[in-house]
Amino acid sequence: MKEILVVAGPTAVGKTEYSIKLAQRLDGEIVSCDSMQLYKFMDIGSAKPTEEERALVKHYLVDEIDPREPFSVAEYQKRAKAAIAQIHEKGKLPVISGGTGLYLNSLLYEMDFSSPPRKDGYRKKLELLADMQGKEAVYRLLEEKDPDAAARIHPNNTKKIIRALEAVETTGRGIPAFTEVNTPTKDYRPRLIGLTRDRGELYNRINARVEILMERGLLAEVKGLLDMGLSEDNISMKGIGYKELICYLQGEYDLDTAVAKIQQNTRNYAKRQLTWFRRYDRINWFDLSLYESSEKALEDMILWLDKNK
Repeated sequence: MKEILVVAGPTAVGKTEYSIKLAQRLDGEIVSCDSMQLYKFMDIGSAKPTEEERALVKHYLVDEIDPREPFSVAEYQKRAKAAIAQIHEKGKLPVISGGTGLYLNSLLYEMDFSSPPRKDGYRKKLELLADMQGKEAVYRLLEEKDPDAAARIHPNNTKKIIRALEAVETTGRGIPAFTEVNTPTKDYRPRLIGLTRDRGELYNRINARVEILMERGLLAEVKGLLDMGLSEDNISMKGIGYKELICYLQGEYDLDTAVAKIQQNTRNYAKRQLTWFRRYDRINWFDLSLYESSEKALEDMILWLDKNK
């Protein structure tokens, strides 16, 4: 079974820095596991690795997808597995780096993204309902038939809503939540490194990073995306930093409030990320606040990996 190294943790904890250092030390290449960094034109708000950082180690699934196009975890799994295979063919170590838990689950567990059986005419009936009465009508139907799925699926994702309704109609049961899938993958032997920091330090880093992103031109980036024809209805524009600034541009609140909301929403997201990653019983955590230097933290990570080959 081929090995992969996973570097996971909350936003702003330092995943980019340490995944690059680990990849350099271990002759690896990086596969991004971030639902925002894969989009083109969304460079600032997604806190993508810089061109200089990407020149140090080859990165995959960064800056690849047009934000106007739909993208799913199934598509991520397909592309990430292809990248991992390519890295293995080179004789190098794939380093999976990022904070999108669902994407990471798609690589660590046996997740089946095949479409549910189709019932003749039912999909067409649902598509007609969406055309005639709006996407809200099919979403309300899902809320009635499978409330759990409705709670997980965004109301604007009509394609996914219809698939979930098909599953109920053809199998009599809904699509299980991805968090309920816990059969480890047979494709890889993963070793998991979790990065964390003291909560106060992490929150300070988050607040400071948001201010830096604003200084780098996040507002202009959002305006440029809107000029390209994107709107709050695009899944890509629902990312933290983008949705708050759209509301500011629509006059819902002032810029200071928008920045404060970005900081608050990012802190809340970091909490959810930590809750998600702590479900992994095989992950080894490194509290970066306890180290006097990044070099010492890196050495401890290498030491742990050497002991757990």
